[in-house]
Amino acid sequence: MTLADIAQRVRQDHLDVFGAFHTDDEDGLDGRTVVMLGPHEPGFWPHFSASPEATDGHEDPLDRWSTRIISAAAQNLNATPLFPFGTPRRPFMSWALRTGRAWSSPVRLLVHDTAGLWVSYRGALIFPDRLPLPPAPESPCETCQTRPCLSACPVSALTASGYNLAACHAFLDTADGQSCMKSGCNVRKTCPQSQKYHRMTAQSAFHMDQFHSCR
Repeated sequence: MTLADIAQRVRQDHLDVFGAFHTDDEDGLDGRTVVMLGPHEPGFWPHFSASPEATDGHEDPLDRWSTRIISAAAQNLNATPLFPFGTPRRPFMSWALRTGRAWSSPVRLLVHDTAGLWVSYRGALIFPDRLPLPPAPESPCETCQTRPCLSACPVSALTASGYNLAACHAFLDTADGQSCMKSGCNVRKTCPQSQKYHRMTAQSAFHMDQFHSCR
């Protein structure tokens, strides 16, 4: 089994391998390699939007879709599915850093070598064997000359100093904040690597609605 084999299987459902790492005894996981999965672009949102979960009117459609799809892939690949939601809570952010394909950005959000600041994880697969892993790529922030993320937030809620959550939510309640609500966080979408990822605005609007409604 290789990461390429896994990617070939999960791309059937518009997911992709977003990195992997080898476990150690302190993780307490029954497996040797964790492979993390995120949306494969372009095309993820139309694929999800046509699913039963997206159209049945029940809560948490994306999480339910992720559970069904990644559990099926796990069965096909002789792996165990893991998720960033539900119980037990899994440390997906720290796992992402261990893959060598995600880093802390200048504004302290995770940035990914493919997805930029649009990075999100729908789940992971844990394999019993220690799979071969490729060398880690360079962070896109290392070659970013302008670093627009540092000044992109209209109310300076996201800066190098950290995240002012209250200021962010307050801005989203204003007329000017509707641009972020409808097309995604201005900081995330101004990242040059994010712009190469081709995430649809409808997906960003979905996540912004989920984020803002849970304050």
